[in-house]
Parts: sequence; C-alpha cells; structure tokens
Amino acid sequence: MANIVIGLVPTRRSIFSAPDAVKYADLTRERLRELHINFVDIDDIAEDGLLHNEEDRIRIAQKFKEAKVDGVFFPHGNFGTEYEVARLAKELDVPVLLWGPRDERPDENGIRLRDSQCGLFATGKVLRRFRVPFTYMTNCRLEDKEFERGTRTFLAVCNVVKIFRSTRILQIGPRPFDFWSTMCNEGELLEKFQIQLSPIPMPELTKEVRQALEDKTEVEQTTAYCRENFKIEVKDAELEKIAALKVAMRRLAQRYGCNAAAIQCWNALQGELGIMPCAANALLNEEGFPVVCETDIHGAITALLVEAAGMNETRSFFADWTVRHPDNENGELLQHCGPWPICVAREKPSIGYPLAFSHPGAVEALAKEGELTLCRFDGDNGEYSLLLGNARTVEGPYTKGTYMWVEVENLKRLEAKLVEGPYIHHCVGIHKDVVPVLYEACKYIGVTPDLFDPVEEQVKAYLRGE
Repeated sequence: MANIVIGLVPTRRSIFSAPDAVKYADLTRERLRELHINFVDIDDIAEDGLLHNEEDRIRIAQKFKEAKVDGVFFPHGNFGTEYEVARLAKELDVPVLLWGPRDERPDENGIRLRDSQCGLFATGKVLRRFRVPFTYMTNCRLEDKEFERGTRTFLAVCNVVKIFRSTRILQIGPRPFDFWSTMCNEGELLEKFQIQLSPIPMPELTKEVRQALEDKTEVEQTTAYCRENFKIEVKDAELEKIAALKVAMRRLAQRYGCNAAAIQCWNALQGELGIMPCAANALLNEEGFPVVCETDIHGAITALLVEAAGMNETRSFFADWTVRHPDNENGELLQHCGPWPICVAREKPSIGYPLAFSHPGAVEALAKEGELTLCRFDGDNGEYSLLLGNARTVEGPYTKGTYMWVEVENLKRLEAKLVEGPYIHHCVGIHKDVVPVLYEACKYIGVTPDLFDPVEEQVKAYLRGE
C-alpha cells in the first residue's frame, strides 16, 4: 500500500471574507479526514490556518520539506493569494492540486463572499508563469463525488511521481546480444530523470545463489511456498535452485537499494545455473518487487509506473505483444515465459519448461479475465514517451507460458505505433484502469503521454470530474 502524505495549504485574499475562507478551510480538513487522506497542516504556522503572506510561506516551505510531503493541495477558501501559492509550489517541486469550493448564491444585496472560482483562474495563470505543472480539480462542493475522486486520483499521481523520482534498478547482466531493441542510455536516464541503474555481472548473482543454497532457511520457505501455490513439474533439486535464485535476487536488490530489477534471462544464466529465471521472477513480482526479462530497463521502469498508479494495490505483468488473434481482428496475444505474478493467473500455475528453451523454471498459466491498462515507457534519440491505453481479455486458443488474449479498439493503429516507435514488443499490463493517473503524472515527470486510442478528451474529462 502506498503511503502518500500531502501538504494542505488553504489560501485566501484579504478583500474577500476571511471568516468564510477559514470556515471552508476547516471543512476541507474535516472532509480529508473522512476520506482517510494523510496531510500535513499549516494551522500551527498561520494564525488563521491560511496562506496569504510571505513570512508564513517561508515557514510552511521549511515544514513541508522536513515532512517530505509527496504533493501539495491548495484549497482556495476565497479568491486566494496566487503569488504566494506559486512561490511555495515552485520551491517544493512536488505535484500540485488546485481546487476551490463552489461559490454560493449572492445574498439579497448582491454581495458575494468568496469568488473562489475567479481566484482559481488567477492562480492557474501565475503557476504557468512560474512554470509549475499542476493538477486542476474542477470547482465543486466538498460533498460532490468529483472531490473524492479527484483527491484520490491526485494521491495516485503523487505516488507515480514519488516512485519515478526514486527509481534504482538492479541490472543483472547486460542485455542479450540479440536484443538490440532493449538497449538503453544509462547516462541519459540519470541526467534527465535521476533514474539510477545498479549493474552487476552474472557471477555476482550465481555467487549469491550458492550462498542462499548454503543458508537453506529462506530457500526451504520459498520451495514450500511454491509447492503450495504451483503445480510442480520440475525435479526437487531444480525447484530448490529456482527458490535460491529468488532469494538471491531479493538480497541483491536490498544490498543495492533497488526497487525493481531487469535480468538477462538467457542464455548465460542457463550455462551457470541450468534453469530459467521465470518462476523466480514471478515470485518476486507477486511480492510487489517488479522483475522484467531480457535486461529491459525501460520495461522495469514501466512496471514501477503502472503499479504506482494503482497505489501498489494491484500487481502488474510483463508481456510480449506476440501474434494477432486468429479470429478477432482487434485481438492480440500477450505472453511471456512465466514472470507473471501468481495473482494474475485464472488457474493454478505450473512450474515447468518454456516454449523456446529446454531448461526448467518457466511458468505456465492462463491469466484471469478483466479490463486492463497496457503501458510502455520508452525512448530514443533523447525523447521519451509513455504509450498507454485500455484493453479487455477475450477468449483464444491455448499457448505455452503465462498468457492472455486481449482486444483493443483498433489493433492496426496500435500495431503501427509499436512498429514506428519508440516502442518495442514489450509492455506492462495491470487489471485496473490507471490511464488517467498515468496521463496526468506525465506532466510532472517530463515524459510525453501517448494514448494508443484517440481518447484524450475522455481522459481529460475524467480528470475534470465529468
């Protein structure tokens, strides 16, 4: 579960009703508590609990930095002080949520107390002048469904940004020679996005595997878990080695402080250990630690983004776009040798042998049905984008590996995007619609969103609360 903390900064302007601004700030605090949203308040800094002067802004910035807030929320209790909002947002450099409560009817004398909506127009313009990206939640009432949905979407956006900015990937071995498509620019990932790689050679992994086999305890626990949750079609010694590989990768990830991994799954590993890593990858993916195949660094980044968009509550799966459906013109096979987490399977998965190799350690299972988000972070020539869209599972023929048949709105359009790039044959899927979250997060991480269906206006409408 993601633990996202936002900084709450209600704001006002002096020429409108200060008491009404205080009233709505307190009502907003109460509503956030009802929604169980964690926030750091400013009521111990500003006398009225509202931002509207420079001295308070400086102290608020310091408090939020010390609290390491993941985002900042600016409710406009009345018109608001737009330049103080922009100064604070610029200094904090975290996602920004802009909102104000809907204004009441003018009284019998034509007096308006707040003009919150008008202030939002002003603040949006000033944030643009400061070049601060922000998320806008449409002017609505605290009780409206748009408020709850908008704040929860913002929390997920904050989680994506938080994970993206703290990514360190364990790179186990170089990419397979034949996979030129999975090459990446390590220096550029660091320079543009602060994404770090921790490369280790294959002998370091095999040494850790041998150590795990000697230690026994974790390996025995893992083999017991496998026997309970998989159909085992490999020898006892092979299963023990698969379990040791899982333990070794987890230990190396902890040693190097990594939150995902990409492994050169063939063919040096088979020469060293005599197994495929698919089942070990699946075990780690089930635990919420993404591991992808063929040293696909961009694939590992994608998995982190997708799971963060789902607030770490739903496991993702790493797949190949493989072949077109034999009967469905918009159908496609998503498949891989077995790195998918157990929770994705419709049936009890088996640990056995893959389609293209003779070594044990692959996983086989048909995936469960459902609505999906499919995604791919990728780039070349200094430009990066995020391909994303929705699909649904459909029936199709049996095939080896972990697999599902999916249907999209227009496969020819998607196929052209994949071929023309900057994407490849790998994607990450999740049984959840996180397209709006990922689309919105792109503005904060410096990546271009690329929807494979023409639904941008629908996504924007969702984010507006329509």
